[in-house]
Amino acid sequence: MSASGGTKAIVAALAANLAIAVSKFVAFLFSGSSSMLAESVHSLADSGNQALLLVGGKKAQREATPQHPFGYGRERYIYAFLVSIVLFSVGGMFALYEGYEKIKDPHELEHWYWPVGVLVFAIIAEGFSFRTAIKESNALRGKQSWTEFIRRAKAPELPVVLLEDFGALIGLVLALGGVGLALLTGDGVWDGVGTLCIGVLLILIALVLAAETKSLLLGESAGPEAVQKIEAATVDGDTVTRIIHMRTLHLGPEELLVAAKIAVRHDETAAEVAAAIDAAEARIREAVPIARVIYLEPDIYSESEAAKGPDREATPGGPATDHH
Repeated sequence: MSASGGTKAIVAALAANLAIAVSKFVAFLFSGSSSMLAESVHSLADSGNQALLLVGGKKAQREATPQHPFGYGRERYIYAFLVSIVLFSVGGMFALYEGYEKIKDPHELEHWYWPVGVLVFAIIAEGFSFRTAIKESNALRGKQSWTEFIRRAKAPELPVVLLEDFGALIGLVLALGGVGLALLTGDGVWDGVGTLCIGVLLILIALVLAAETKSLLLGESAGPEAVQKIEAATVDGDTVTRIIHMRTLHLGPEELLVAAKIAVRHDETAAEVAAAIDAAEARIREAVPIARVIYLEPDIYSESEAAKGPDREATPGGPATDHH
């Protein structure tokens, strides 16, 4: 996986979550806290999620085949979507079930110092992981807000790790609050309430992740900045006079398909048009290096035909069709 995939952030999160999962489970065994059990399952699910992201990044590097001529870049989107399913089912639903059981049959916490100590340790470890994810993301985020970055990022790994780590920190605070209230009041119901809150939090994060990765799976266009660069690089003002229609599609986080109908001068020879297309493709790749699959179709510009749009333009000798 490339550096932009946030491999460092994923590995940091995986190491932190494995250590935290073990410590939380030990604390649950000594204290009987349902919040600690829910949190240990949460950390275990997060560890599995980071492993899924690493597997997806590895599989995405496979070479294109005749059956998959555009490669396997979208493997990263598929595995990111699986993360949302795991977070929802294993993390969120289990926490809701465990919280309900604890509220229905509460019992006093034993050896309270175990859950409290582990939660403090977990907050420090998750904070380190979250800091690494923020640092990796800032290198790509630019002037975008965090919300814009999560919504617009084409590489799914960093948004996934950011949301997981953010949710983990909030979940730890909720667990600490539940355990603290249970100790102060002597009523184990508060431990169950904290567990329910963790479950609701995980389900909400899972739904956000599912919505964002679904959009990537369906196929997103290039960002506005990349589109402007492609448009500027395509037209040379000589043979290629304008772009009639253009579409872009992310085949993966670092692989972009560009399909455009370009206007050329009516008196140019076939050799001159072919040379102009080759030159335009070279300029596009120089301006936007991830534009790896480029299809340029030359045509003589007609205002009436262009106004119909790319899906209704008439093709010589045949019915209206999409040229792309």
